[in-house]
Amino acid sequence: MAVLLLNFTMMHLAPGDVADTIAQSMGGADEEVLAQIRTDYGLDQPFLVQLARYMGGVLSFDLGYSYYHNAPVTDLILQRLPATLLLVFTAQIFALLLGVVLGVISARKPNGILSHFVTFFALFGYSAPVFWTGILLLIAFSLKIQWFPVSGMRDVTISGGFWVHAVDVARHMVLPTLTLSSIFLALYSRLSRATMMETLGSDYVRTAKAKGLTQRQVVYKHALKNALSPVITLAGLQFSAVVSGAVLVETVFAWPGLGTLAFESILVRDTPTILGILFFSALMVIVGNLLTDFVLRLVDPRLRARA
Repeated sequence: MAVLLLNFTMMHLAPGDVADTIAQSMGGADEEVLAQIRTDYGLDQPFLVQLARYMGGVLSFDLGYSYYHNAPVTDLILQRLPATLLLVFTAQIFALLLGVVLGVISARKPNGILSHFVTFFALFGYSAPVFWTGILLLIAFSLKIQWFPVSGMRDVTISGGFWVHAVDVARHMVLPTLTLSSIFLALYSRLSRATMMETLGSDYVRTAKAKGLTQRQVVYKHALKNALSPVITLAGLQFSAVVSGAVLVETVFAWPGLGTLAFESILVRDTPTILGILFFSALMVIVGNLLTDFVLRLVDPRLRARA
């Protein structure tokens, strides 16, 4: 409820409304026409009345009606949600897996070339704006080399069975996934390197080495589980940033998800759609945190013991 109240209040305080957008599309309108538009959409009602109407609609699973798309907001979101979930979870899993692998490898030789490369990559990936990275990847791999499609999620001219379309979607996903995961890959690789180096210096690791275990057994059977917990926790905390970053990435690559829908709705001041997207984004963050707790219990046996 707090999220709903905050979102609605911020949108209400923002200058302009849908009446201004409709007037612009008409080429202009006088005050009488603007007042009639606001009356038709209920925008002339007091703030508390509009808030109560919105809250009541959300509680009855009605997010309102899109002024711009002329469709229920819930239907619009459910149409775009699968594309966003596919992109967000793929980018998060890719960044997490590759970041842990790079961090573990560099931690085994902290003064090696790979370790310095991970440090440089972390600084570059964290400082580069995600939309700038996306544009560079588009220029390099779509316009120059032409390995991957420029935009969209699928090629409508392709015909075939399930696997043909699956491969087509996978090709369209490569550049958006790399772009969205770049900043988080840098974070995870750096953190996993630091936690693995700390874990490798602990007493139980030295004991495992004294028993005659190989370096691979010590790293992957004993040290890795304890080193993973901080990285997974960070991944859960960063899930909201992944969702917000998807707005820019989807806009750059014209990916048909919630990010593109949000961008279009902001341009035309489609308030019900914007509020619905913010509400679903908050739900996605909550689900991401719950999944993080579940994965932590699977990875760390100490958490299972406490439960």
